Amino acid sequence: MRNVFGLLAVVAVAGMAEAADWPQWRGPARDGVAQASGLPTKWPAKLKLAWRKKVGEGHSSPVVRAERVYLMSRQGGQEVVRGFELGSGRELWKSDYKAEYKIQSVARDHGRGPKATPVITGQRLVTFGISGILSCWESATGRRVWSHDFAGQHRETAPLYGHAASPIVVDGKVIVHVGGHDDGALTALDVASGKTVWRWAEDGPAYASPVLLTVDGKRQLVAQSQKFHLGVDPVSGKVLWRVPFTTQFDQNSVTPLVAGGRVILAGYDQPTVALEVTARGGRVRTDRKWKNRGIAMYMSSPVLAGGRLFGMTHRRRGQLFCVDPTSGKVTWATQGRLAENAALIVAGDVVLVQTSDGELLVVAVDTTSYRELARYRLSETATWAHPALVGSKLLVKDREHLLVFDLSE
Repeated sequence: MRNVFGLLAVVAVAGMAEAADWPQWRGPARDGVAQASGLPTKWPAKLKLAWRKKVGEGHSSPVVRAERVYLMSRQGGQEVVRGFELGSGRELWKSDYKAEYKIQSVARDHGRGPKATPVITGQRLVTFGISGILSCWESATGRRVWSHDFAGQHRETAPLYGHAASPIVVDGKVIVHVGGHDDGALTALDVASGKTVWRWAEDGPAYASPVLLTVDGKRQLVAQSQKFHLGVDPVSGKVLWRVPFTTQFDQNSVTPLVAGGRVILAGYDQPTVALEVTARGGRVRTDRKWKNRGIAMYMSSPVLAGGRLFGMTHRRRGQLFCVDPTSGKVTWATQGRLAENAALIVAGDVVLVQTSDGELLVVAVDTTSYRELARYRLSETATWAHPALVGSKLLVKDREHLLVFDLSE
């Protein structure tokens, strides 16, 4: 079962990125699994900090391709995009543009963004700002190729808490949900020209990032909108299936996870479910295989490791768990009070758990009990951005800095 789930998860998104890079949200396959190397067999008392740069605020995660790091952040009224050398931290280029943004009072602690993570495709870097500015850059030079702010197409250019769903690139098209509350469009644009290829304009955007699922040899984009979980043909934009889904305060922000032919779906104070998607005779069907209210998830997206589902529920103020993905049965769970949020990366036989409070937990991929192998302090400020792991380099974005730790022995 372990091998089946691992193989199918990789096949579902094969060809999206090169191994050992981290070119998009949650890594090569958008599932939190890293192609790590050189990690310790025995974890040290303290991590080695390779370099640290002040870059500005925001939750956008760093991405990496061919030993170059790209990051989007905010400095004052500007959204800033930078390129760095991974090894030395030397800044290679810097570009910016005006992007004023007024945050909702209830989201004040999360800052003015940006929140969405860029995606690297070929020699291009695509970014999506908190207010809805979608831009394409030359990754070598930082020259802006094209940009859209979608003003005039919708009543608002951003949802209630600002855009957070990270763009995905499929067959030369960047797909992103633009617009605002009750009025948006899941939109595909040609990466080369910036021209719109298709739009689905029946609902506003949510905050969860889309992933790819392969069913009967055909790819589907699994996405969340304000009111639905969706399966969409990435070529035409046709909706293949939809399942109603809403959360209190419109906080749909958990990235779907592909586990074989099933998709794990979750949201704030809602049961986590396993949805099986099948196709027969040209018709697509969805069947809910299990649900578990005890592992509801808020902003923490789960991962698959060792044939088990690992994640963090907001229950008990932050509780790590291990679940059988075939049945939804909980194998183990911690006592709680870990943090408000956590980002998980699978690195071989361990799961790296970065909390929003600046800590890193190294947890064994143990399906029978919780085993914490090490715990480190990464930063004295909040670490809401998802980390990236390339080889033995762990890239962490705290409130205002980009930090790179060398995990090698």
